[in-house]
Amino acid sequence: MKKKTMMNDKDPKVFKVLAKRLDGKLFADKGYISQKLFDFLFEDGIQLMTGLRVNMKNKLMPFYDRMMLRKRYIIKTINDLLKNTAQIVHSRHRSMTNFIMNLVSALGAYCFFENKAEALQGYCIEDTKQLALF
Repeated sequence: MKKKTMMNDKDPKVFKVLAKRLDGKLFADKGYISQKLFDFLFEDGIQLMTGLRVNMKNKLMPFYDRMMLRKRYIIKTINDLLKNTAQIVHSRHRSMTNFIMNLVSALGAYCFFENKAEALQGYCIEDTKQLALF
């Protein structure tokens, strides 16, 4: 099923199609929050992790998930590195083959980088002492 939308459209139907093959946790912006979307993803075993809006009640969230929401900029930095240094261009590709070739060649180029960005490698709660109260 192919569906074309504008880049700035918020279309939950497209999001549902893209999320069919996902599992685990999905980190998203606050704009994606809706009870229908949350229920749809939860039925498929996907946890939607977002920040809280102003009018929302606080919910209990595991520490690691809370940390990942705060550290999303690290993941965005790695994506920015791939886009700018390895020349993955955020453009509309005319075919799926062209998109895959661009992605694979950029990831291949990334393998040859001497300094690779790492997102929280070796992170351990005990090492950071963030939960130490005494």
